[in-house]
This record gives sequence, C-alpha cells and structure tokens, in this order.
Amino acid sequence: MRRVIVDSAIYRDGRRTPGPVDLSDALDEARATGDAFLWVGLHEPSEAEFAHVASEFALHPLAVEDALKAHQRPKLEVYDDSLFVVLKPIVYEPESDRVSSGELMVFIGDSFVVTVRHGEGAALAAVRRRLEAEPAVLRHGPTAVLYAVSDAVVDHYLDVAGELQVDLEELEADVFAPTGGNPSNTAERIYTAKRQVLEFRRASGPLVGPLARLTAGSVPFVNEHAQPFFRDVNDHLLRSNEQVEGLDRLLSDVLSAHLAQMGVRQNDDMRKISAWAAMAAVPTMIAGIYGMNFDHMPELSWTWSYPALIALMAGFVAGLYRLFKRRGWL
Repeated sequence: MRRVIVDSAIYRDGRRTPGPVDLSDALDEARATGDAFLWVGLHEPSEAEFAHVASEFALHPLAVEDALKAHQRPKLEVYDDSLFVVLKPIVYEPESDRVSSGELMVFIGDSFVVTVRHGEGAALAAVRRRLEAEPAVLRHGPTAVLYAVSDAVVDHYLDVAGELQVDLEELEADVFAPTGGNPSNTAERIYTAKRQVLEFRRASGPLVGPLARLTAGSVPFVNEHAQPFFRDVNDHLLRSNEQVEGLDRLLSDVLSAHLAQMGVRQNDDMRKISAWAAMAAVPTMIAGIYGMNFDHMPELSWTWSYPALIALMAGFVAGLYRLFKRRGWL
C-alpha cells in the first residue's frame, strides 16, 4: 500500500494534523471529533491494493470497478455511503503537439476523501499544497477537496485550449502562405489537430452534466453552500467547451480551404500543361506532315521551304504563348 498511497493525512479545522498510519484508525479518529476528515491519495492501484481501501471506506463495488478499469467518461454517481466523481485531466505535450488525457476518481463520504489517479496528467500534489495553504477553504471538508480538484482540472482545460489555438494559428499561416507549404504534410497536421481536439472534447464535454448537478445543489455529501464555487468552475468549463468547439469548426474550415487550394493548384497545373502541349502540337503537326515522304510535295524543292517552315512554327508558338500568357495560363 505504501507504493500506491501518494499521500494520506487528517485535516482538522482546515489544518493538516498527524494521525495514525492505519487507514481504519485514521478514519475513526477523523470521525470521532466531527470537524475533521481523512484525505487519501492513490496512484494506479491494483485490484488487490484497492480492495483494502474499498473495504475500509465501504466503497460501492460498482464505483470500485470503475475506479480500477480507468476507462470512464466524466460522471457523478451517488451511492448510499459515498459520492463518486470521475474527471479526465488533459495534458498538452509541446514536443509532439499532442493532447493526452488521464483519469481522476474522487470518492467522498462521511469524513473522508479518496482520490484515485491514473496517468501522469493528474498530479494532485500542487492542489493539496494549495489547499493546505488556505485553511479557510479546507475547513469546509471533503467538499473543498472536490471543488479544488475540479477547479484545477477545468482551469487546465483553458490552458490546453490556448495551446491548441496557437497550433491552429500556425496551421492557418501554412495553409494560406503563398507557397502553400507541403500539401500532404499540411493535411496530415490538420487531421492530427482534429484528433487532439476530439480528445479534448471527450474529456470536457461529458463533464457539463456532473458540474450542472453540483451547481444546482442537493447532492449528498456536498456542502450546499458550495454552489457558487461550483458555478464558477462550471463557467470555466463552458468557456473551454466553447473554445474547443470553435477550434473544431475552424479546423474544418482550414481543411476545406486547404483542399480547395489544392484543387485550384491542380487546375492551374493542368492549364499550364495544356498550354505547353498546345504549343508543342503545332510544330509537331507541321513536322509530321513533311515527314510523310510523299513523292509529290512541291515544297520540298523550294529553296526557302525549310527556313519558312521553321519561321511559321516559331510564329505559331510565339502567338500561342502570348495568348496563354495574357489569359493567365502561363
């Protein structure tokens, strides 16, 4: 258990206090006074490791199963003895311009909070330190932990949305550059960006429902006076969802513009090829006529027939060149 328990502490009147190492004893001590709670943080526990925690805190088997599988949508479930919340933190990787998501499960019950983290993108050490520096907030008990965790996750959504906006602006600059860049590489980058946006939407979109329930109040194990705080988190979530939906629409528009530009360039290339083929066709036709080797071709005996034909072919080519140049085909 020491391997998976990242941190465990009793908080009394908003301040961290030393307590027993055994989870059962620590929970009993937290419940004894009525103004304290136990916060246990776990990182990727196995089924056997989490079974001990689940039995100590009487967690519902369905919630335990969801916490172990770690492939859940954001949701909020209410059980008889606990509240179960699933969050999906996301991380932007600047080296690869990719978005990856983790999972964060929060169990809230009578005088306890259990957080289960999967992946590297949901570290709660900074959240715990920030709460410990604000005893007035932490004094509100497990509700304060749920608020701080959800607030940190949603605020990071806004940061990731800003990074994706920068990537979109770079894509727009490449697509609308005079040279057009590498068409195949640009299309690949646009599709990759849309995949990142999709990963973002899978994390942030389903969270609207749970936060709406927390904002409305009447959720067990959640302080009813916390509604304004969850309303603020919900406002940030809606803003991030609006940003990512705008990014998705803009990426679709950029992809359409890129495909349209490729079609225009292909048409331009075809016009150029057709123009050069037309200019080559005239001298080819004339040369072909005089290459048939008929016996009765009076022009073959003329002294100036060769230079006259060369001049005629050059005149046709020059005339066609001027015509195509004037029409923008060359």
